Amino acid sequence: MPDKEALIRESIMQGMSEGVMTINFKGVINYVNPAALGILGRTEKQLLNRKFAVCFFDSEDNDAFTQTVLDAVYDQTRPHDAIVPYTVGEEVKRLRVVTSYLTHEGERIGIIVVLNDLTELTELQDAVKAMEKIRALNSQLQMRNKLLNETFGRFLSDEIVSQLLETPDGLALGGKKRTLTIMMSDLRGFTAMSERMDAGDLISMLNHYLGEMTEVIQSRGGTIIEFIGDGIMAIFGAPAPSDKHAEEAVVAAVEMEARMEAVNAWNLEHGYPVLEMGIGLNTGDVIVGNIGSERRTKYGVVGSHVNLCGRIESYTVGGQVLISPLTRSLCGAELEIAQEMTVYPKGVKGELILSQVTGVAAPYNVSIKVKDTKPQKLEHPVPVCFHKLDGKHGGSKFFYGGISAVAHDGAILDTEAELNIFDNVQLEAGGKLFAKVMEQADDGYTLRFTSVPAGYNAWIKAETEKK
Repeated sequence: MPDKEALIRESIMQGMSEGVMTINFKGVINYVNPAALGILGRTEKQLLNRKFAVCFFDSEDNDAFTQTVLDAVYDQTRPHDAIVPYTVGEEVKRLRVVTSYLTHEGERIGIIVVLNDLTELTELQDAVKAMEKIRALNSQLQMRNKLLNETFGRFLSDEIVSQLLETPDGLALGGKKRTLTIMMSDLRGFTAMSERMDAGDLISMLNHYLGEMTEVIQSRGGTIIEFIGDGIMAIFGAPAPSDKHAEEAVVAAVEMEARMEAVNAWNLEHGYPVLEMGIGLNTGDVIVGNIGSERRTKYGVVGSHVNLCGRIESYTVGGQVLISPLTRSLCGAELEIAQEMTVYPKGVKGELILSQVTGVAAPYNVSIKVKDTKPQKLEHPVPVCFHKLDGKHGGSKFFYGGISAVAHDGAILDTEAELNIFDNVQLEAGGKLFAKVMEQADDGYTLRFTSVPAGYNAWIKAETEKK
């Protein structure tokens, strides 16, 4: 059964007074609507699935029309817009020929040719009739642009769609240097979770989560650059400039963490696991614009500050918002800072002091609840083996230690192995348990769990009852 949206699009095309043809880059006509057949004086049998050049080379009077379309087919570097004469029998029409690109999954596969018969318009002397004709043409153009916007809008933010459609060089490759705030977020333990869940349930849960986060980001003026699996990359301050981009990004991040409570309530109702998200923010000079090639382009940002934002996000645990010093200094509203931490990220000379934001004061008045669960000391340590992670990959060397205290989201690990703050480790604890080292104390290393296996609770219960 045909897709409902496809039927609606076909109905719109069939009812338009503008002529519409689509031609692939081999020059074959693969769609033509009734209006185009009437304007060109041809039948569907004469045009459909035939080479455009073969169909229209029969009349020298129409060379200008033929050349305009063929330029668009073979040029493939820019849209074309021309007013040309077109002869049907003894009648000479004046046609406006506008071409744009036909795309599929981000790749150009042909051109769209839109035809307007301007013959009556050029002959009209009555100003009132002329205005009526212009209004009708504008209405049809708005309908076409609305269809394009709704199609593009599912894959790009409204701001990027507007820039592409309204700016003369919107599709041109290249960028500009701008000071922006970059946001990167990531779900903790999602990779391990995806191995345990049904594919349909996983996508349903992920789509709901991304939908909620998208709503928050866009409500604060952010532009989503891309979804990277369960991660989100967004910018604040482009394409629409803002002198409060750092503040807007921080507010959005806090609101996103606050929204996770509702997201997880929905997850539990549907039998899905609880999710935890970490967010990193950084402000700096980046290059923003259209990146890629003529065949495949995306709106994006590049620069060292983008890489640094990724580093900052990697230091977070679930429920945390960490921001760079410049982001913090550019916020006009008072921030609630739970703690500061000194890190030494790759690519940065010297230390970097990150701030954990838990709230933003007036006029926003938003905050998140900070979990403060102190691990409870066990009567006897539970032996455990583990190895350090390099990025997302585990090393081959195993280390040994004991869990001396536990909480629902963390533990104290006593070991002779040397660990550093923010190291990621994988423990064999009822399955693969992932954790991040948060601090070092006399009784061992404080771990914050980032992914807990389904068998952990039974494992820790069995181990503690052995003694």
